[in-house]
Amino acid sequence: MKWDEVRKIYPERFVKIQILDSHIENNIRYIDDMAVIQAFDDEKEATRELVRSKDEILVYHTGKEKIEVPIKQIFGFRGVI
Repeated sequence: MKWDEVRKIYPERFVKIQILDSHIENNIRYIDDMAVIQAFDDEKEATRELVRSKDEILVYHTGKEKIEVPIKQIFGFRGVI
């Protein structure tokens, strides 16, 4: 399903989605195809689901015109060898 379709079906709501297809440009991941798992009216419940999410699962608000996720570089601590 495309983001425009999700926004029409679930206006002004949080949705939990599974990413099916995406691409990366300039350190931003653009989600091209997705499956809706659940929709939320309650912001707190959506936040709890977002915290539990991992891998290809994402919680996003349909008020956003585009679905894009910035990719952050995470530098690890090496410690003493």
